[in-house]
Formats: sequence, C-alpha cells, structure tokens
Amino acid sequence: MTRRLALVALLVGTALAGQHALAGKPPPAPDPVPVAPTGVGDTDHLTPGVQRAVTRALAAAAADGVELRVTSGWRSPEQQQVLYDEAVRKYGSTRQASHWVLPPSRSAHVRGQAVDVGPEIGARWLEANGVRFGLCRRYDNEYWHFELLAAATGSRCPAREPHA
Repeated sequence: MTRRLALVALLVGTALAGQHALAGKPPPAPDPVPVAPTGVGDTDHLTPGVQRAVTRALAAAAADGVELRVTSGWRSPEQQQVLYDEAVRKYGSTRQASHWVLPPSRSAHVRGQAVDVGPEIGARWLEANGVRFGLCRRYDNEYWHFELLAAATGSRCPAREPHA
C-alpha cells in the first residue's frame, strides 16, 4: 500500500509539473524553511489581555520545567515595515513575502495582539497548553506565532490558517 501511495504521489507531482511546463510557467516554488524570530520581545506594549495571557503562560511553562520566552512581541509600524521590506527582497514578491511577514497595516504585532515565542520546545508546549490562557497558534507555517484567539476559558482554538 505504501508503494502504491508513493507511486500516486510521484505521478501527481509529475503531472502537475508537466502542466506548468505546458503552460510555459515554472512550477511554484515550495515554501522556504521557516526561521523563527530570536531575541527579547517587547511585551510592555501588548494589549492588556495578551499581556495577562502571556504572563500566565510563561509562569505555567516555568512550573512545568519548560523554557518559554517571548522572542518578538509588539512592533512599531516602522519596525514592521523594515521586516516586510526585507521579506519582499528575500521572497521576490509582496504576495510571497506576506506568507511570512505582513505589512504594518495588517500585522497583529503592530496592534499588540501577537507574540512569537521560543525556543521550539517552548512553542510546542504553548501550542499544547496555550488554550488554557486563550493563546492559540494562528498559522501552520509559523510554529512560534500566537494570538489571543480562544473565545473563553475552556473553549477551543480556531482552525489554523496555512499562512498569513
């Protein structure tokens, strides 16, 4: 059965690549390997609800013996614009860049409503436990990005989006 699935995947992939070649277009590039933010994030300018949730999550992770830290929190519009401009240069288009970094007008970081966390083991802990504090991972392609998305204590996180 595994061989059959592998063969089907190979045939489908080959057919899709052939369709792009027939249309005179290169096949779409896969998403790059994600690079998590590092550093110490600004939590002073987060909304009060996000501040409370993050403070409680950090304390609970520490009590569980898990290292969890905010690597990026609130960002000024100017900081976000620099990150966005760098992403446009890196990924070659505003569309591709926006899968990883949003412009200031659309960024939850600029509104004080998002945190990026690390290290990866801490982010995985938060993904499993964050709903207790209302914090949910928002994007499939960013294991480190969390927002206050759970409606109430005991509720579930909404389905993740593939990317920003």
